[in-house]
Amino acid sequence: MTSKPLHTKANIRKVVSEHLADGTIVETILIHATQRTSLAAYKDGAISIDTSYIRPTGEKVEPIPATNNLIKHGVVVFAENPEPYDSVEQLIYDIQAYIYRYVDISDHFREIASYYVLLTWIYDAFNELPYLRLRGDYGSGKTRALFVIGSLCNKAFFASGASTVSPIFHTLDTFRGTLIFDEADFRFSDEKSELVKIFNNGNVRGFPVLRTAMTAQREFNPQAFNVYGPKVVAMRKAFEDAALESRFLTEEMGQRSLRRDIPINLPDIQKYEAKLLRNQLLMYRFNMLHDIKIDVTLADPSLSPRLNQILMPLLSIIKDESLRNGIREAVRSFDQKLYAERSSSMEAGVLEILQSMYSRGVDSAISISEITSTFINQFSKEFDRPVSARVIGGILRKRLRLLTYKSHGVYVLPITEKSKVAELCIRYGVIDHKDEENPTLG
Repeated sequence: MTSKPLHTKANIRKVVSEHLADGTIVETILIHATQRTSLAAYKDGAISIDTSYIRPTGEKVEPIPATNNLIKHGVVVFAENPEPYDSVEQLIYDIQAYIYRYVDISDHFREIASYYVLLTWIYDAFNELPYLRLRGDYGSGKTRALFVIGSLCNKAFFASGASTVSPIFHTLDTFRGTLIFDEADFRFSDEKSELVKIFNNGNVRGFPVLRTAMTAQREFNPQAFNVYGPKVVAMRKAFEDAALESRFLTEEMGQRSLRRDIPINLPDIQKYEAKLLRNQLLMYRFNMLHDIKIDVTLADPSLSPRLNQILMPLLSIIKDESLRNGIREAVRSFDQKLYAERSSSMEAGVLEILQSMYSRGVDSAISISEITSTFINQFSKEFDRPVSARVIGGILRKRLRLLTYKSHGVYVLPITEKSKVAELCIRYGVIDHKDEENPTLG
């Protein structure tokens, strides 16, 4: 009687990348000479490369084969072999030099892009991420920059606005790499709404996108797709959603003449240089993944919580304080723009009235009619629509999410909402952001 082999094709799992409980890091690599994939495993400074790997549990895993259509056509890009680098500083210098040779972007953004490349290789050490964006019109060089930068990123997955939605979800979920997306100004509204879900959910760990597939028995089968990971995009305009816009570190392309030393066509050596840097970046991942962690001391109280949230992972791997400050300044304008838009809204006018009332010592419920009459006296000329108690009540309840109730036949805002009003005054710019810790509401 023959014994059954321990590992059969049925119980061998295919993996792309994994970080095991014993500290082992396993990564798929692509050997170009043989056009075969292998697994590079790193543990305690030692690296082994083989066509399979045995987990501590005894389970055998293999890489997705190079015959996979996405790998075969270079849609998903891997390192070939982990190679040593002199230092992180030298690695950053080499990345910047590579980008400089082929792309004309500002010095400041080239620094940001270089560190963002590093971030893509250890992004799974963090729970939130920013995105990188190149924005400009046709012929501004954004697609070139996207390709050159994207060629260095961890398991870069190249897609465009001409792609259909389904394979993007599946590829992100399978490879867990960096989405490199060109022409992110989508063609059709249904595709746009689906792809915006990737950007909305993809910068925070633990928020997969749920989509429904039909089984062979014609039953609905909801599936969760993990879309968390770094993303580099090129587009012509901005997103309409301000919350989504806040996730991007943006370079405006085409605002100056192209450097004359930039090659019109990328030379063949560019691919070799990118492959060499990817190999060194894989070694960077092996060396640094266990040691990288968020530095909570880098939070800037003058920035909104959202911007601090997405910036801190990138700032945590940057040692140059001047560059950190430069990145903070680059995104500060977004906060200022958002505050300016909010502070000119009807919501801000209502909050300004409430802030004034509380500052004068009002310590009881305020009637909606009193708020309305004060608003008409102060702001009616600034807005085209007629203002009534119904309108003001709707702003309080639906937009500002404040509680109102009926007392003695009239609707009032209770004094218990005072603390919420204080927070909203900060959010809408009624109270200066720098005075956030001590808002003056009486």
